[in-house]
Amino acid sequence: MWWRPVNRFDRQYTSPVASGRDAPRNPWVASLLSALAPGAGQIYAGNSRVGRRLLAVDAVLVGLAVLAVLFFRGDVLKAWASLSSLSLIMVVNLVLLSYRAWAAHDAYHLTAQSTPSHPRLILAAMTAAIWLVVLVPHVALGYLNVVQHSLIAEVFEAPAEVLATDTTNPPTASGDTAESTTTLPVPSLWDGLERLNVLLLGSDVGEGRRGIRTDTMIVVSVDPESGDTAMISLPRNFSGIDLPPGFGVWDCQCFPQLLNDLYLYAEENPGAFPGTGQPGPRAIKATIGHLLELDIHYYAMVGLNGFVGIVDALGGVEIDVPNRIVDEIYPHEDGVTIENVVIEAGPQLLDGHLALAYARIRRHADDFARMNRQRCVLGAVIEQSTPLELLARYGSIAQVLKDHLATDIPQDRLVDFIDLLPRVSLDRVGVLHVNRDYVSGTDPGRTYYDEERIRAETEALLADPTAFAGEGLVLESTCD
Repeated sequence: MWWRPVNRFDRQYTSPVASGRDAPRNPWVASLLSALAPGAGQIYAGNSRVGRRLLAVDAVLVGLAVLAVLFFRGDVLKAWASLSSLSLIMVVNLVLLSYRAWAAHDAYHLTAQSTPSHPRLILAAMTAAIWLVVLVPHVALGYLNVVQHSLIAEVFEAPAEVLATDTTNPPTASGDTAESTTTLPVPSLWDGLERLNVLLLGSDVGEGRRGIRTDTMIVVSVDPESGDTAMISLPRNFSGIDLPPGFGVWDCQCFPQLLNDLYLYAEENPGAFPGTGQPGPRAIKATIGHLLELDIHYYAMVGLNGFVGIVDALGGVEIDVPNRIVDEIYPHEDGVTIENVVIEAGPQLLDGHLALAYARIRRHADDFARMNRQRCVLGAVIEQSTPLELLARYGSIAQVLKDHLATDIPQDRLVDFIDLLPRVSLDRVGVLHVNRDYVSGTDPGRTYYDEERIRAETEALLADPTAFAGEGLVLESTCD
């Protein structure tokens, strides 16, 4: 027998097998039925009174689950974004596991006393089958719970006061010790915050590379009330960008190098960017916020290997490549290998390595073509990632994020981001691409942009993002 016989109902119930009133019942069938639906096995064994009570409990539990999915889906998602809720979910999961195991055990022993013995191999197979039915859903839920708990604890900052770039009250002079990122009383997303602004960064950090260069820079701005969303993408070769007062050591009150070098320069020269927290994120959030006249509340950055890992974890990404892409001396993300990369025109299923190459290559093209391909790949990944696929591959995705995602989003703000999801429509995202049309001048190795025009068009975009939403996120027409 697979469990030691212990039957709390022996004093109240005589097996129909023992009384000879009915044909013998198979204990393995009874146990399996109660493993699937506690109470079903008890009814099969002849104990209808207990079986009906357990089935009533099942009906209540299933009803609560259906109500949660239909009417409290947002609260369910938020529970997965809270460490305390995840701990409670684990406890509930263990309680349900114990309940189902007890029901299967009880159903077995209601009929086991009169069942003839079976060969050990058959007993082992039947025992294993019932254990699988009982354990698999709870082990799967427990695994997802542990993975999510680990991801939140390791990647997101512990609850604390939120550091946000205050572009309206920066330091007043170069060399000041005043903070360039001020502790702002950022309210709940439903308590007066006009827009939530997050800076998304794609860096070239990797083996054999010196520091971090932010080759992809996109500001995502969301109105928490309406869900209206705007995206502003900035080119890596943005030269001479104005700095907030108190930043920098240059007479031009600008950063004379390329914008994608700002993060690394600040890390290596923190005194030029006074304030608290990490100098790299502080400098780039404040500088881009100053350009756009926005408070950049948070940033999130993924490196080359992180992008490769996410695409591979999703099984690749399908891209309809308009034109053949070639780079004879493409630098592999390992920082060592130089290879010849050819991506043919037409529909392609790209793995992480080739998807990254498609988004990075600018040989025989320019930065603007590469920016278009980056947006195309990002949009394709978002569009092709179904909830079921994300759930099935979540363990792999979470490990990639733990290894390669850097952010200053606090743990206790994740539930606010979950609140935003139902309000944001990817079909209504307004997009502003700072491209060659905004170039105001050039020098050897330098490209300057019209900052006043960028500010004015950002203001217009945020006033009505839907008016700029014609292109959407996936730009097939400009994906070459």
